[in-house]
Amino acid sequence: MSKQKLAQLKKSVAPYENSDAKSSVRQIFNTIPPFILLWFLAYQSLSVSIWLTLALSIVAAGFVVRIFIIFHDCCHGSFFKNKKINNILGTITGVITMFPYEKWKREHSIHHATSSNLDKRGTGDVWIMTVDEYVEAPLKERLAYRLYRNPLVMFGLGPIYLFFVTNRMNRKDARKKERMNTYLINASIVAVYSAMIWLVGWQAFLIVQAPILFVAGSLGIWLFYVQHQFEDSYFEDESEWDYVKAAVDGSSYYKLPKVLQWVTGNIGYHHVHHLSPRVPNYNLEKAHESTPPLQKATTITVSSSLESIRFRLYDENKKTFVSFKEVKPLLEKAKAGMKLKSNRVNPTR
Repeated sequence: MSKQKLAQLKKSVAPYENSDAKSSVRQIFNTIPPFILLWFLAYQSLSVSIWLTLALSIVAAGFVVRIFIIFHDCCHGSFFKNKKINNILGTITGVITMFPYEKWKREHSIHHATSSNLDKRGTGDVWIMTVDEYVEAPLKERLAYRLYRNPLVMFGLGPIYLFFVTNRMNRKDARKKERMNTYLINASIVAVYSAMIWLVGWQAFLIVQAPILFVAGSLGIWLFYVQHQFEDSYFEDESEWDYVKAAVDGSSYYKLPKVLQWVTGNIGYHHVHHLSPRVPNYNLEKAHESTPPLQKATTITVSSSLESIRFRLYDENKKTFVSFKEVKPLLEKAKAGMKLKSNRVNPTR
């Protein structure tokens, strides 16, 4: 697709960038009150069955993912037209989802501006190494990368680290507004959690809250991971990188069952979202359906998306993701070359 056509593609979704106050309010009421109700019922069911409590917590976790999509839209200024309302709602939903609003808004905007750009990785994205970088990296860095990309670490320990470490701290270069917002959200979380523990006890609180955070966090990381880590995803150096092409070819259309599509706030239309972050989540499907070229984006399903777990390194030459196993011969060759060079410099006597 030519650059002219790509530019025209961005213009074609412009009509869907306008938020609708009624749709936004409707989404708030069909998302946040049900979550609070499920939260309440989960605690009440402890006297009946811990399995019922767990089931209710898992369903509540789905609503946390949907609340995060509202938070996400507020970060883009797309949920309401009024900036102040977006900021207030974003901070409130940040408390519920345990995400710092101003900090994440800035990091996520950088992610959108640099997604699929090999020269500008590292902010708001999943750690990706190219084949050449991995082969040339020291052992310590390769081990750290392998650990990071291990599914048990990424989707198991990842949510814990995200919620309780990275989301609770400001960056060194954070401005006062960003710092104060993080402090406000942290203090609000402590206040809410302390009140809940005082009301129901710490044991009951952990039984309900831990599954909610873990399931929601794992699902969130999975959605973010899978929509940029597919076999023929687009990645280029700065000199060749194009924003629109990165959006359309570097983000997938995650075709989910209708229930999961609703729970995840249409974020499966990730190619549309990256093309125009100003499109509110409830307009993403409309933009996709009314724009034929967008329907040609890489489509993945729940079953096919599971293949992305084996995609660990990006091969710049083949323009595709590969597994650690596929790179093993190159790594062994590099090791042999280093050993040969070492023997030449320090020959044995």
